[in-house]
Amino acid sequence: MKFLFIHQNFPGQYLHLVKHLVARDQDEILFISEPNANHLAGVRKIVYRLPRGASATTHPDAQEFEIASLRAETVARTAEKVKRLGFTPDIIIGHHGWGELLNIHDVWPAPPLLGYFEFFYHTHGVDVGFDPEFPPDPALYPRIRAKNLVNLLALSMNGHGQTPTRWQRSIFPSWAASRLEVLPEGVDLGLCRPRPSVRRRALALGNISMAPGEKLVTYVARNLEPYRGFHVMMRSLPKVLAARKDVRVVLVGGDDVSYGMRPPGGGTWRERLLSELRTKLDLSRVHFAGKIDYRHYLALLQRSDAHIYLTYPFVASWSLREALAVGAPVIASDTPPVTEFIRHGTTGLLTPCLDPARLAERILEVLEDVPLARRLGAAARRYAEKHLRMEDHLVAYQGLIRKLVSAR
Repeated sequence: MKFLFIHQNFPGQYLHLVKHLVARDQDEILFISEPNANHLAGVRKIVYRLPRGASATTHPDAQEFEIASLRAETVARTAEKVKRLGFTPDIIIGHHGWGELLNIHDVWPAPPLLGYFEFFYHTHGVDVGFDPEFPPDPALYPRIRAKNLVNLLALSMNGHGQTPTRWQRSIFPSWAASRLEVLPEGVDLGLCRPRPSVRRRALALGNISMAPGEKLVTYVARNLEPYRGFHVMMRSLPKVLAARKDVRVVLVGGDDVSYGMRPPGGGTWRERLLSELRTKLDLSRVHFAGKIDYRHYLALLQRSDAHIYLTYPFVASWSLREALAVGAPVIASDTPPVTEFIRHGTTGLLTPCLDPARLAERILEVLEDVPLARRLGAAARRYAEKHLRMEDHLVAYQGLIRKLVSAR
Protein backbone atom coordinates (compact mmCIF):
# COMPACT_ATOMS: atom_id res chain seq x y z
CA MET A 1 0.00 0.00 0.00
CA LYS A 2 0.93 3.63 -0.42
CA PHE A 3 0.68 5.64 2.81
CA LEU A 4 0.72 9.40 3.16
CA PHE A 5 1.16 10.74 6.70
CA ILE A 6 0.82 14.44 7.56
CA HIS A 7 1.88 15.94 10.89
CA GLN A 8 3.69 19.20 11.48
CA ASN A 9 6.13 17.52 13.92
CA PHE A 10 7.36 14.30 12.30
CA PRO A 11 6.64 11.56 13.37
CA GLY A 12 4.23 12.77 16.08
CA GLN A 13 1.69 10.17 17.21
CA TYR A 14 2.62 7.93 14.28
CA LEU A 15 6.06 6.77 15.40
CA HIS A 16 5.11 3.19 16.25
CA LEU A 17 2.75 2.68 13.33
CA VAL A 18 5.32 3.99 10.85
CA LYS A 19 8.10 1.85 12.36
CA HIS A 20 5.83 -1.18 12.08
CA LEU A 21 5.04 -0.45 8.42
CA VAL A 22 8.73 0.01 7.65
CA ALA A 23 9.60 -3.27 9.37
CA ARG A 24 7.12 -5.31 7.32
CA ASP A 25 8.70 -3.88 4.14
CA GLN A 26 5.54 -4.01 2.01
CA ASP A 27 4.55 -0.37 1.73
CA GLU A 28 5.57 2.97 0.29
CA ILE A 29 5.55 5.63 3.00
CA LEU A 30 5.62 9.39 2.52
CA PHE A 31 5.43 11.85 5.41
CA ILE A 32 4.73 15.58 4.99
CA SER A 33 5.97 17.67 7.91
CA GLU A 34 7.59 20.90 8.92
CA PRO A 35 11.38 20.74 9.22
CA ASN A 36 12.89 18.95 12.18
CA ALA A 37 15.89 16.74 12.86
CA ASN A 38 13.94 13.47 13.12
CA HIS A 39 14.44 10.76 10.50
CA LEU A 40 13.30 7.17 10.06
CA ALA A 41 14.90 4.80 7.56
CA GLY A 42 12.37 3.67 4.98
CA VAL A 43 10.27 6.85 5.18
CA ARG A 44 10.45 9.64 2.63
CA LYS A 45 10.06 12.84 4.59
CA ILE A 46 8.80 15.81 2.59
CA VAL A 47 9.23 19.19 4.25
CA TYR A 48 7.01 22.25 3.97
CA ARG A 49 7.66 25.71 5.36
CA LEU A 50 5.07 28.28 6.31
CA PRO A 51 5.49 31.46 4.25
CA ARG A 52 4.66 33.76 7.17
CA GLY A 53 2.91 34.06 10.49
CA ALA A 54 -0.45 35.61 11.24
CA SER A 55 -1.00 39.14 10.04
CA ALA A 56 -1.02 41.87 12.66
CA THR A 57 -4.23 43.21 11.15
CA THR A 58 -6.10 39.92 11.61
CA HIS A 59 -8.54 39.88 14.51
CA PRO A 60 -6.82 38.17 17.49
CA ASP A 61 -9.59 35.57 17.74
CA ALA A 62 -8.98 34.55 14.12
CA GLN A 63 -5.17 34.54 14.06
CA GLU A 64 -4.87 30.86 14.99
CA PHE A 65 -7.25 29.96 12.15
CA GLU A 66 -5.25 32.14 9.76
CA ILE A 67 -2.16 30.06 10.56
CA ALA A 68 -4.21 26.89 10.08
CA SER A 69 -5.36 28.16 6.67
CA LEU A 70 -1.76 28.89 5.69
CA ARG A 71 -0.80 25.37 6.72
CA ALA A 72 -3.66 23.86 4.73
CA GLU A 73 -2.68 25.87 1.66
CA THR A 74 1.04 25.09 1.96
CA VAL A 75 0.50 21.38 2.55
CA ALA A 76 -1.87 21.17 -0.43
CA ARG A 77 0.71 22.85 -2.67
CA THR A 78 3.36 20.43 -1.41
CA ALA A 79 0.99 17.52 -2.09
CA GLU A 80 0.37 18.80 -5.64
CA LYS A 81 4.10 18.53 -6.35
CA VAL A 82 4.12 14.98 -4.98
CA LYS A 83 1.13 14.12 -7.14
CA ARG A 84 2.85 15.44 -10.27
CA LEU A 85 5.72 13.06 -9.51
CA GLY A 86 3.26 10.16 -9.84
CA PHE A 87 2.40 9.39 -6.20
CA THR A 88 -1.24 8.74 -5.24
CA PRO A 89 -1.81 7.37 -1.73
CA ASP A 90 -4.13 4.51 -0.88
CA ILE A 91 -4.85 6.24 2.45
CA ILE A 92 -4.04 9.60 4.05
CA ILE A 93 -3.41 9.65 7.82
CA GLY A 94 -2.82 12.87 9.73
CA HIS A 95 -3.49 15.07 12.74
CA HIS A 96 -6.30 17.61 12.45
CA GLY A 97 -4.99 19.90 15.17
CA TRP A 98 -3.16 22.42 13.02
CA GLY A 99 -5.28 22.55 9.85
CA GLU A 100 -2.83 20.71 7.61
CA LEU A 101 -5.46 18.32 6.27
CA LEU A 102 -8.19 20.82 5.44
CA ASN A 103 -7.38 21.09 1.71
CA ILE A 104 -5.87 17.66 1.11
CA HIS A 105 -8.98 16.24 -0.58
CA ASP A 106 -8.71 19.01 -3.18
CA VAL A 107 -5.51 17.26 -4.28
CA TRP A 108 -6.60 13.62 -3.84
CA PRO A 109 -10.41 13.35 -3.54
CA ALA A 110 -10.56 9.56 -3.62
CA PRO A 111 -8.25 8.15 -0.89
CA PRO A 112 -9.83 7.70 2.55
CA LEU A 113 -8.73 10.17 5.19
CA LEU A 114 -8.09 9.02 8.75
CA GLY A 115 -7.71 12.10 10.95
CA TYR A 116 -6.52 12.31 14.55
CA PHE A 117 -8.89 14.36 16.73
CA GLU A 118 -7.14 15.21 19.98
CA PHE A 119 -9.17 17.81 21.86
CA PHE A 120 -12.36 19.84 21.60
CA TYR A 121 -12.17 23.16 23.42
CA HIS A 122 -14.77 24.35 25.93
CA THR A 123 -15.14 27.62 27.82
CA HIS A 124 -16.58 25.79 30.83
CA GLY A 125 -16.50 22.35 32.39
CA VAL A 126 -13.21 20.97 31.11
CA ASP A 127 -9.76 22.59 31.45
CA VAL A 128 -10.71 26.28 31.28
CA GLY A 129 -11.67 27.49 34.75
CA PHE A 130 -10.71 24.16 36.36
CA ASP A 131 -8.07 25.77 38.61
CA PRO A 132 -9.51 28.66 40.71
CA GLU A 133 -5.98 29.99 41.22
CA PHE A 134 -6.02 31.03 37.57
CA PRO A 135 -9.57 32.21 36.79
CA PRO A 136 -10.25 32.62 33.07
CA ASP A 137 -10.81 35.99 31.50
CA PRO A 138 -14.30 35.91 29.92
CA ALA A 139 -12.96 38.23 27.22
CA LEU A 140 -10.96 35.23 25.95
CA TYR A 141 -13.97 32.92 25.56
CA PRO A 142 -14.46 33.85 21.87
CA ARG A 143 -10.82 32.95 21.21
CA ILE A 144 -11.27 29.61 22.96
CA ARG A 145 -14.36 28.83 20.88
CA ALA A 146 -12.49 29.84 17.73
CA LYS A 147 -9.91 27.14 18.47
CA ASN A 148 -12.56 24.65 17.34
CA LEU A 149 -12.82 26.05 13.81
CA VAL A 150 -10.39 23.45 12.50
CA ASN A 151 -12.13 20.68 14.45
CA LEU A 152 -15.53 21.64 13.07
CA LEU A 153 -14.31 21.93 9.48
CA ALA A 154 -12.50 18.61 9.83
CA LEU A 155 -15.65 16.93 11.14
CA SER A 156 -17.52 18.19 8.08
CA MET A 157 -15.01 16.60 5.71
CA ASN A 158 -15.54 13.26 4.02
CA GLY A 159 -13.27 11.33 6.29
CA HIS A 160 -13.06 9.22 9.42
CA GLY A 161 -11.74 10.21 12.83
CA GLN A 162 -9.77 8.55 15.59
CA THR A 163 -9.12 9.61 19.17
CA PRO A 164 -7.14 7.71 21.81
CA THR A 165 -9.50 7.64 24.83
CA ARG A 166 -13.18 7.44 25.61
CA TRP A 167 -12.98 10.68 27.57
CA GLN A 168 -11.49 12.57 24.63
CA ARG A 169 -14.33 11.38 22.42
CA SER A 170 -16.86 12.41 25.09
CA ILE A 171 -15.84 16.07 24.99
CA PHE A 172 -16.58 16.35 21.25
CA PRO A 173 -20.17 17.27 20.28
CA SER A 174 -22.56 14.33 20.63
CA TRP A 175 -23.38 14.48 16.92
CA ALA A 176 -19.71 13.82 16.12
CA ALA A 177 -19.38 10.63 18.18
CA SER A 178 -20.28 8.33 15.30
CA ARG A 179 -17.46 9.86 13.26
CA LEU A 180 -14.82 9.19 15.92
CA GLU A 181 -13.37 5.78 16.67
CA VAL A 182 -11.60 5.24 20.00
CA LEU A 183 -8.24 3.75 19.09
CA PRO A 184 -6.25 3.30 22.33
CA GLU A 185 -2.55 4.02 22.08
CA GLY A 186 -0.08 1.37 23.19
CA VAL A 187 3.28 1.12 24.91
CA ASP A 188 6.38 -0.80 23.90
CA LEU A 189 6.25 -3.25 26.81
CA GLY A 190 9.62 -4.74 25.92
CA LEU A 191 11.33 -1.38 26.24
CA CYS A 192 9.13 0.00 29.02
CA ARG A 193 9.48 -2.81 31.53
CA PRO A 194 10.28 -3.15 35.24
CA ARG A 195 13.93 -3.47 36.20
CA PRO A 196 14.06 -4.32 39.91
CA SER A 197 17.86 -4.38 39.89
CA VAL A 198 17.91 -0.62 39.22
CA ARG A 199 16.64 0.00 42.75
CA ARG A 200 19.63 -1.80 44.23
CA ARG A 201 22.18 0.36 42.45
CA ALA A 202 23.36 3.94 42.73
CA LEU A 203 21.81 6.31 40.19
CA ALA A 204 23.77 8.94 38.29
CA LEU A 205 22.04 11.42 35.99
CA GLY A 206 24.15 14.40 35.00
CA ASN A 207 25.07 16.08 38.27
CA ILE A 208 22.39 14.13 40.18
CA SER A 209 23.58 11.10 42.14
CA MET A 210 21.63 8.83 44.47
CA ALA A 211 22.72 6.12 46.85
CA PRO A 212 20.88 2.77 46.62
CA GLY A 213 19.03 3.28 49.92
CA GLU A 214 17.61 6.70 49.11
CA LYS A 215 13.96 7.12 48.16
CA LEU A 216 13.24 8.66 44.75
CA VAL A 217 10.14 10.70 43.95
CA THR A 218 9.75 11.52 40.25
CA TYR A 219 7.65 13.95 38.25
CA VAL A 220 7.68 14.24 34.45
CA ALA A 221 6.08 16.73 32.06
CA ARG A 222 7.04 18.20 28.72
CA ASN A 223 7.19 21.57 30.48
CA LEU A 224 6.88 22.48 34.14
CA GLU A 225 3.54 24.31 34.21
CA PRO A 226 0.20 24.41 36.06
CA TYR A 227 -1.72 22.41 33.40
CA ARG A 228 0.37 19.43 34.48
CA GLY A 229 0.08 20.25 38.19
CA PHE A 230 3.63 21.52 38.62
CA HIS A 231 2.56 24.15 41.17
CA VAL A 232 0.76 21.48 43.21
CA MET A 233 3.75 19.14 43.04
CA MET A 234 6.12 21.84 44.25
CA ARG A 235 3.85 22.89 47.12
CA SER A 236 3.64 19.29 48.33
CA LEU A 237 7.40 18.96 48.72
CA PRO A 238 8.08 20.84 51.99
CA LYS A 239 5.97 18.33 53.95
CA VAL A 240 7.49 15.32 52.15
CA LEU A 241 11.08 16.48 52.60
CA ALA A 242 10.53 17.36 56.26
CA ALA A 243 9.03 13.96 57.02
CA ARG A 244 11.67 11.90 55.19
CA LYS A 245 15.34 12.80 55.22
CA ASP A 246 16.10 9.98 52.79
CA VAL A 247 14.02 11.40 49.92
CA ARG A 248 15.29 12.92 46.71
CA VAL A 249 12.95 14.48 44.15
CA VAL A 250 13.74 14.64 40.42
CA LEU A 251 11.53 16.80 38.22
CA VAL A 252 11.89 16.33 34.46
CA GLY A 253 10.66 18.97 32.02
CA GLY A 254 11.49 22.20 30.26
CA ASP A 255 10.80 25.80 31.24
CA ASP A 256 8.57 26.71 28.32
CA VAL A 257 4.76 26.64 28.32
CA SER A 258 2.95 24.00 26.29
CA TYR A 259 -0.57 24.68 27.58
CA GLY A 260 -2.26 27.56 29.31
CA MET A 261 -0.84 30.88 30.39
CA ARG A 262 2.67 32.10 31.05
CA PRO A 263 3.48 33.44 34.53
CA PRO A 264 2.15 36.98 35.01
CA GLY A 265 5.08 39.35 34.99
CA GLY A 266 7.36 37.06 32.98
CA GLY A 267 9.89 34.41 33.93
CA THR A 268 9.16 30.69 34.20
CA TRP A 269 6.86 28.69 36.44
CA ARG A 270 9.92 27.00 37.93
CA GLU A 271 11.37 30.35 38.94
CA ARG A 272 8.03 31.47 40.30
CA LEU A 273 7.50 28.39 42.49
CA LEU A 274 11.10 28.39 43.69
CA SER A 275 10.70 32.02 44.71
CA GLU A 276 7.51 31.16 46.59
CA LEU A 277 8.96 28.10 48.36
CA ARG A 278 12.71 28.76 48.58
CA THR A 279 12.81 29.05 52.39
CA LYS A 280 10.69 25.89 52.79
CA LEU A 281 12.66 23.52 50.54
CA ASP A 282 15.90 21.62 51.01
CA LEU A 283 17.13 22.32 47.49
CA SER A 284 20.03 19.90 47.91
CA ARG A 285 17.39 17.16 47.55
CA VAL A 286 15.23 18.72 44.81
CA HIS A 287 16.70 18.31 41.34
CA PHE A 288 15.50 19.87 38.09
CA ALA A 289 16.76 17.61 35.33
CA GLY A 290 15.39 19.65 32.41
CA LYS A 291 14.72 17.63 29.27
CA ILE A 292 16.59 14.34 29.22
CA ASP A 293 17.10 11.56 26.71
CA TYR A 294 14.69 8.64 26.63
CA ARG A 295 17.14 6.13 28.11
CA HIS A 296 17.66 8.23 31.25
CA TYR A 297 13.95 9.00 31.45
CA LEU A 298 13.10 5.28 31.50
CA ALA A 299 15.79 4.61 34.11
CA LEU A 300 14.22 7.25 36.36
CA LEU A 301 10.78 5.68 36.05
CA GLN A 302 12.22 2.23 36.73
CA ARG A 303 14.05 3.52 39.82
CA SER A 304 11.14 5.62 41.11
CA ASP A 305 9.67 4.82 44.52
CA ALA A 306 6.72 7.16 43.85
CA HIS A 307 5.93 8.65 40.46
CA ILE A 308 3.62 11.67 40.38
CA TYR A 309 1.35 12.42 37.42
CA LEU A 310 -0.98 15.41 37.62
CA THR A 311 -3.06 17.03 34.93
CA TYR A 312 -6.03 19.31 34.47
CA PRO A 313 -8.92 17.69 32.50
CA PHE A 314 -6.84 17.64 29.33
CA VAL A 315 -5.04 15.13 27.12
CA ALA A 316 -3.18 12.47 29.14
CA SER A 317 0.57 12.31 28.52
CA TRP A 318 2.40 9.31 27.11
CA SER A 319 4.46 9.31 30.32
CA LEU A 320 1.44 8.07 32.32
CA ARG A 321 1.15 4.92 30.21
CA GLU A 322 4.92 4.40 30.28
CA ALA A 323 5.04 4.76 34.08
CA LEU A 324 2.35 2.08 34.39
CA ALA A 325 4.25 -0.16 31.98
CA VAL A 326 7.52 0.00 33.95
CA GLY A 327 5.63 -0.85 37.14
CA ALA A 328 6.23 2.42 38.93
CA PRO A 329 3.99 3.13 41.96
CA VAL A 330 1.92 5.96 40.46
CA ILE A 331 0.15 8.74 42.37
CA ALA A 332 -2.06 10.65 39.97
CA SER A 333 -4.70 13.34 39.84
CA ASP A 334 -8.34 12.34 40.18
CA THR A 335 -9.23 13.84 36.80
CA PRO A 336 -11.10 12.18 33.89
CA PRO A 337 -8.13 11.67 31.56
CA VAL A 338 -6.36 9.80 34.37
CA THR A 339 -9.19 7.73 35.83
CA GLU A 340 -9.57 6.01 32.48
CA PHE A 341 -6.18 4.39 33.24
CA ILE A 342 -5.89 4.23 37.02
CA ARG A 343 -8.15 2.49 39.49
CA HIS A 344 -7.58 3.89 42.96
CA GLY A 345 -5.86 1.45 45.28
CA THR A 346 -5.25 -1.06 42.51
CA THR A 347 -3.16 0.32 39.63
CA GLY A 348 -2.20 3.49 41.49
CA LEU A 349 -3.40 6.03 44.01
CA LEU A 350 -5.59 8.97 43.06
CA THR A 351 -5.38 12.36 44.73
CA PRO A 352 -7.29 15.63 44.28
CA CYS A 353 -5.48 17.45 41.50
CA LEU A 354 -5.21 20.83 43.22
CA ASP A 355 -4.52 19.79 46.84
CA PRO A 356 -0.79 19.82 47.77
CA ALA A 357 -1.43 18.59 51.32
CA ARG A 358 -3.30 15.51 50.15
CA LEU A 359 -0.64 14.84 47.52
CA ALA A 360 2.07 14.97 50.21
CA GLU A 361 0.08 12.47 52.29
CA ARG A 362 -0.21 10.12 49.31
CA ILE A 363 3.51 10.35 48.56
CA LEU A 364 4.43 9.58 52.19
CA GLU A 365 1.92 6.72 52.23
CA VAL A 366 3.63 5.06 49.28
CA LEU A 367 7.16 5.74 50.56
CA GLU A 368 6.42 4.35 54.02
CA ASP A 369 4.38 1.31 52.96
CA VAL A 370 6.76 -0.73 50.82
CA PRO A 371 4.32 -3.66 50.32
CA LEU A 372 1.70 -1.17 49.07
CA ALA A 373 4.19 0.34 46.61
CA ARG A 374 5.14 -3.10 45.31
CA ARG A 375 1.51 -4.12 44.98
CA LEU A 376 0.63 -0.96 43.05
CA GLY A 377 3.62 -1.33 40.74
CA ALA A 378 2.88 -4.98 39.98
CA ALA A 379 -0.79 -4.24 39.28
CA ALA A 380 0.18 -1.32 37.04
CA ARG A 381 2.37 -3.61 34.97
CA ARG A 382 -0.39 -6.22 34.72
CA TYR A 383 -2.80 -3.52 33.57
CA ALA A 384 -0.32 -2.41 30.91
CA GLU A 385 0.15 -5.99 29.70
CA LYS A 386 -3.61 -6.41 29.37
CA HIS A 387 -4.65 -3.02 28.00
CA LEU A 388 -1.60 -1.18 26.61
CA ARG A 389 0.16 -3.74 24.42
CA MET A 390 1.62 -2.04 21.37
CA GLU A 391 0.83 -5.15 19.32
CA ASP A 392 -2.88 -4.73 20.10
CA HIS A 393 -2.74 -1.06 19.17
CA LEU A 394 -1.12 -1.86 15.83
CA VAL A 395 -3.58 -4.66 15.07
CA ALA A 396 -6.52 -2.33 15.73
CA TYR A 397 -4.88 0.43 13.67
CA GLN A 398 -4.32 -1.86 10.71
CA GLY A 399 -7.84 -3.23 10.97
CA LEU A 400 -9.27 0.28 10.76
CA ILE A 401 -7.00 1.12 7.82
CA ARG A 402 -8.09 -2.01 5.94
CA LYS A 403 -11.75 -1.21 6.62
CA LEU A 404 -11.41 2.32 5.26
CA VAL A 405 -9.44 1.28 2.18
CA SER A 406 -11.85 -1.57 1.42
CA ALA A 407 -14.85 0.75 1.80
CA ARG A 408 -13.40 3.04 -0.83
